[in-house]
Amino acid sequence: MPSPSTRLSQIPPYLFGQIAALKAKAIAEGRDLVDLGIGDPDQPTPEAIVEALYSAARNPETHRYDESPLGEAGFIEAVTRWFGSRFGVEIDPRSEALMLIGSKEGLAHLAWTYIDAGDVSLAPDPAYTVYRVNTLMAGGEVCPMPLLRERGFVPDLTTIPTDAARRAKLMWLNYPNNPTGATATLEFFREAVDFCRQYDIVLVNDAAYSEVTFDGYRAPSVLQVEGAKDLAVEFHSFSKMFNMTGWRMGVALGCKDVISALNKMKSNIDSKQFPAVSRAAAYAIEHVGNGAFLDVIRERRDVLVDGLASLGWDVQRPKATFYVWAPIPGGGSSIEFASRLLEEAGVLAIPGVGYGAYGEGFIRMSLTVMGDQHGDRAREAVRRIQAAGIGARV
Repeated sequence: MPSPSTRLSQIPPYLFGQIAALKAKAIAEGRDLVDLGIGDPDQPTPEAIVEALYSAARNPETHRYDESPLGEAGFIEAVTRWFGSRFGVEIDPRSEALMLIGSKEGLAHLAWTYIDAGDVSLAPDPAYTVYRVNTLMAGGEVCPMPLLRERGFVPDLTTIPTDAARRAKLMWLNYPNNPTGATATLEFFREAVDFCRQYDIVLVNDAAYSEVTFDGYRAPSVLQVEGAKDLAVEFHSFSKMFNMTGWRMGVALGCKDVISALNKMKSNIDSKQFPAVSRAAAYAIEHVGNGAFLDVIRERRDVLVDGLASLGWDVQRPKATFYVWAPIPGGGSSIEFASRLLEEAGVLAIPGVGYGAYGEGFIRMSLTVMGDQHGDRAREAVRRIQAAGIGARV
């Protein structure tokens, strides 16, 4: 049997695959876990969206390939109208928006669209692993942009080495941020646009969590910066906005040259999404809200953050995403600490080092807790952590 490609051999096992294996083992042993692991919304997709899918799937027109240039016209037009209303930015549906089979797919293919051997991408650390992994898969190099707590987990662009900036083709941003829950200001986006214009870099903001916000906070778009559409694209996802992770729907918006290049790559790899799904997504973005989902997540956030703080954990209350990025009490290995939580408390969390070297010393806890009712499972996690004596004050 031939061996896999050398590019595949340099990629570590997918973090969430390892977590899923640990989870499956514990469940097979009959253990009751409070699963604060993978960020997969536990609430069902709103019924109105399911009904829209059902209606569209009954139409034989949706049973064939989607042969549109950028994605079904109804979907693209609905998304661009939403974006204009939400962010005040006009997007040309004929050239500045592209349907994706989930934003993860689009992000991965964008790396392959731009990176050659020896090229550099500037990627946050810690970060969603797709940016780094697909840069490496394409033969490129990654220059990490450290996300430090003292800077609010926003990179200091002045510390990027000049040589790396000159060789870079892509700068990856992700705000609101996974795994830290951090947010970025419009002023920071202006700095990033100026930096990328200076060094001729494509700026990418993965905005999958732009609509998962709390306490009156509204996330800005990088495309709100004047001139950003000359060099920037932003990725949005229906997965987190409407509890549609399994539906695989996303969209890229912004610079028409980047959209065109990504579309050329994708047209040689996939045949677009099932048209009925894109029609249901179009219905969702025009007719369905996510306020009820946000209320559920907010309640869990407050229960978990306040509970951990009562145990002496130095944890901040995120105003976006559904993650709590918690420093390990007393410091130490995030893998060892996550293992201790699992073994001694029956609480599953993700070690921060899995997101990069600068994630060491933290764990990520997701607020998408299966079986939770009014924060009871989040409260149970705190109770178990206290009973196991894991914290500064127990």
